[in-house]
Amino acid sequence: MALWRIEACKAETGDRSNTSIYNAIRAGTFTKPVAIGQRAKAWPDYEVKAIVRARIAGKSDDEIRELVNRLHEKRVDPLAMV
Repeated sequence: MALWRIEACKAETGDRSNTSIYNAIRAGTFTKPVAIGQRAKAWPDYEVKAIVRARIAGKSDDEIRELVNRLHEKRVDPLAMV
């Protein structure tokens, strides 16, 4: 798994601005980023790819919101595995 910063996410989704990504997060149609540093955020690549595949498949915004919710639920606390 790779973590993508916002520039890579924009390139994958075709978005032209950071604002479009953050608007999609607020709308529930894009996953929230994970902290990778004190002021740095990134997205798991498989989440971004899943959202893009859903868009290509013609899924509705409601269906993508359900996907985003499932992706968030799949995030696991790594310390819980130790």
